[in-house]
Amino acid sequence: MIVAQGKSIAEVAKLIEDANKVLVVGCGGCVTVCLAGGEKEVGVLASALRMLRQKENKPLETVEVTLSRQCDPEYMDMLEKYITDDIDCVVSMACGVGVQFIAERFDKWVVPALNTKFAGGAMEHGVWGERCGLCGECVLHKTGGICPIIRCSKSILNGPCGGSQDGKCEINQDVECAWQLIYDRMKKLGQLDKLMEIEPAKDWSKSRDGGPRKVVREDVMIP
Repeated sequence: MIVAQGKSIAEVAKLIEDANKVLVVGCGGCVTVCLAGGEKEVGVLASALRMLRQKENKPLETVEVTLSRQCDPEYMDMLEKYITDDIDCVVSMACGVGVQFIAERFDKWVVPALNTKFAGGAMEHGVWGERCGLCGECVLHKTGGICPIIRCSKSILNGPCGGSQDGKCEINQDVECAWQLIYDRMKKLGQLDKLMEIEPAKDWSKSRDGGPRKVVREDVMIP
């Protein structure tokens, strides 16, 4: 999932300082799972913004709604009845995709209430870790399901670099050496011989270096 983290109340308040009425839009997808932008967080942010404005003697009116997803036009249709002429600004509590989808769809000023961090998952309650670099060319079948692109600090495809100590990365003792993890995993699975294969230079044109990417599934497209 996409992991995001909320901006501070003061930062969001600054982004909407000229608005009198705002629509706060949550997302029921990834940001709900990571407790950053679901229905509960929408209510908390809207309430905090109103209280801050009251202290400044500049009342703020808020309208709150949470879509199932902000990254799908099907759900974006639901926003039409909420985006009325008197709405000065839309505050999106989705990842950057949701912010851009609202901005592309409606002629309203849209601001992000979250900072989109990475593609990852829950490691324990309240802790999320990065697991995927979205590189466009997955090699996890060669490394025992441990990504050397995102989990190795140097993104080495033919590791290890030789700098790790006691299984920890030389750049940070809190970071596990990805290639130690890969070695241990492959050994456990009886697949160490696969690590002797030299991985060629990665084709980064399939990653962000190739510009904005698109996935097309003609089999599910509507003619």
